[in-house]
Amino acid sequence: MDLLDQTEALYRDVAEELAQALQGVRRGEISEAKAAVQAVKDLRTAFHLVMEERSRVEKLRRQLAGVAAGRDVALDFDAARAEIGRRLARLRNAGGC
Repeated sequence: MDLLDQTEALYRDVAEELAQALQGVRRGEISEAKAAVQAVKDLRTAFHLVMEERSRVEKLRRQLAGVAAGRDVALDFDAARAEIGRRLARLRNAGGC
């Protein structure tokens, strides 16, 4: 089970707990309010965990794609090598004249 599946399962469980707690509050069972507050806290914690993991995955994706830190520009190393090779060849040719 991957992180997304675990998170979805957690959301479903906590959402069900929250729904049950709210029904209890509507019936006048004030003790259920505490369960509702805890369910909201659990949802908030799960959301933060997902967002942190998403941030890590995005950072890794950018690193693997060669995107410079803090920029949305990917570095094309193959094109850079080709351009450097072309310029070196021109310099070699010019030096022979």
